[in-house]
Amino acid sequence: MDTRPPVPLAVLVGIQTPEVDDVAHAASLEELGRLVKTLGYEVVGTVSQRRDGTGAGAVLGSGKLAELAAITGGSGVVSTMAPPPRAKARQRFEGAGEATPAPEPVPDPGAEDAPARRPGHVVVDHELSPSQIRNLERATGAQVLDRTGIIVEIFHRHANTREARLQVEMARLKYVAPRLRESSGGGERRQGPGAGESNLDLDRRKIRDRLAELKEQLDGVQRDGDHRRSARRDQLRVALVGYTNAGKSSLMRALTGSQVLVEDKLFATLDTTVRILQPETRPRVLVSDTVGFIKQLPHDLVASFRSTLTEALEASLLLYVVDASDPTHEAQLEVSRAVLREIGADAVPSRLVLNKMDRVDAAGRAALAEKHPDAIPLSAHAPEDVGALRDTIVAFFEESMVEDVLTLPYARQGLIGDVYESARVLSEDYDENGRVLRVRGLPGAIARLKRNLAAG
Repeated sequence: MDTRPPVPLAVLVGIQTPEVDDVAHAASLEELGRLVKTLGYEVVGTVSQRRDGTGAGAVLGSGKLAELAAITGGSGVVSTMAPPPRAKARQRFEGAGEATPAPEPVPDPGAEDAPARRPGHVVVDHELSPSQIRNLERATGAQVLDRTGIIVEIFHRHANTREARLQVEMARLKYVAPRLRESSGGGERRQGPGAGESNLDLDRRKIRDRLAELKEQLDGVQRDGDHRRSARRDQLRVALVGYTNAGKSSLMRALTGSQVLVEDKLFATLDTTVRILQPETRPRVLVSDTVGFIKQLPHDLVASFRSTLTEALEASLLLYVVDASDPTHEAQLEVSRAVLREIGADAVPSRLVLNKMDRVDAAGRAALAEKHPDAIPLSAHAPEDVGALRDTIVAFFEESMVEDVLTLPYARQGLIGDVYESARVLSEDYDENGRVLRVRGLPGAIARLKRNLAAG
């Protein structure tokens, strides 16, 4: 007998506003379905409606609300939470003649005549207010989640490093705080410590205190990260950026030979990974794999993932990785650019990489070449394509390099390793002052080497 808990069932709800066409609306719902599946839910239905906006109290019109309630087993009516007023005398009179009802038998899920299991979750493809969530839950009898809540929960489950976990917990608490609701006893005043506070007030104060604690811890972790990035400042750095599931991690693996996580799911990567471009160059090139973006990425998550976005801001070259086989790739590219514009990374030199070209037919390839003539088409699984991208990266940095001559005194030969790490040594010679090196590298790196040699 299978003792595993049943997979949670969910219904998707979409609102198509006038500015959204049919293709974009269908793609958004398909993406929401993938988000829901990433959480382990099974999508069993979709309810969609054209409306002027999403500001209605119950999100949907009465007809569509009834259709949704029929799927979930709810009443379809936004009822009040307050119980109807009843006189105490009437309650005693009615209660005297009532017998205690026998408990209903629990149906066997394996029986052939067992009733079909109702979906217990409704997921809406928009950000909802707390009152909208409560209204939908009363009408459907199901737990209601909005798009932001789903994304925050996925980030919560996938965060691995301490920094990512701190960032996600902060974003999660900021999402939960305004959605706290009074329970049946939530408005009662406490006795003793915290007297005068309701349970809701206490919960909100705990969240504020926890946020302050998390911020202090995160500042410490990020200071360490800033030191590490500062040490890499004069090195050649490439950041892979783009929409979630565009194939950045696969490309990272192909470029660096590293064993980074590669999964066909949304937000498989939440932590910044830095590896060396292979075959290794002199000076070596560092490649960063960053968290993927998504439409309507919660602002608190954008703000929280400062370190991941800083990798993009401080990179020498950004590679915008796009899933060329996705019909909505243009909109996904604009989402990525908009997020990076928000932090000022749009000023960083960039190249567009059209990934997954092995899934694009000849007509699609021709259209992409016409629209993006300067883009780099490739498949991360084709070694010759990855090799060509590597050559493009190396050529980009070569354009910025300069040649110079360094003299390494005989008493300071311990710095030779730093020279070889930071620049390409073209030739070596010796004179009465020490080792004479003709090098090629970035102007900043060579200037730093000269300062270090002069300091002795």
